Amino acid sequence: MIAVDSIVKSFGRDGAVRAVDGVSLRAPPGEITGLLGPNGAGKTTLLRMLATLIVPDAGSASIGGLDVVTDRAAVRRRLGVLSDARGLYPRLTGRENIAYYASLHGLAGRDRDERVDALVRRLGVAEVADRRAQGYSQGERMKVAIARALVHDPEVILLDEPTNGLDIMSVRALREELRGLRAAGKTLLFSSHVMQEVAALCDRIVILGRGRVVAEGSAAELISRSGAASLEDAFVALLGSGEGLAA
Repeated sequence: MIAVDSIVKSFGRDGAVRAVDGVSLRAPPGEITGLLGPNGAGKTTLLRMLATLIVPDAGSASIGGLDVVTDRAAVRRRLGVLSDARGLYPRLTGRENIAYYASLHGLAGRDRDERVDALVRRLGVAEVADRRAQGYSQGERMKVAIARALVHDPEVILLDEPTNGLDIMSVRALREELRGLRAAGKTLLFSSHVMQEVAALCDRIVILGRGRVVAEGSAAELISRSGAASLEDAFVALLGSGEGLAA
């Protein structure tokens, strides 16, 4: 479970830019919760606070009942994070990149190798897994980064734009992987600009605008509430109204 209550984060001189402005949301286990919003809406800043990378100015957030500020080490053990900084160690192979992160999370020996091999197969990177990451395409880097985030079987998974650079077949493989994680009772928070992905994958969608929650609900509920014909039209209508229609 992810629980966020009135969380705030500002940047700039004297906190002039309020990137996240009193956001509250819940992301329960066994569901995929989507974050939608234009550039600058606060999605990445919110995910970074949940990942314990930056500290909120106000409000609170917890992962599995653990506070992201006071219980940072314990939170990190429960998290799998795909951030917008997807750099791999270029002189390591894809398999070595994944195995290194497994080791950091305490996996070793046969258990680690079997976990790495399973993700290499499922995410379709077997052909490049033993090549240095330096020569990878964006899609290949992305798939290895996703495997790296999942290698320790985390309870909660944060994904920031995970389909960037992926081809159609890779997107389909990722969808199946995320659905499998949902079926296994994992908590997933998924940020994307791709409406089709959000509509296809997410049980609940939170629309952010100017650092605030503008609307919340399933794709069908948001479409119905806005009187729109599609999720894209609903997004534009609700974001434009800015009426704070969270359900």
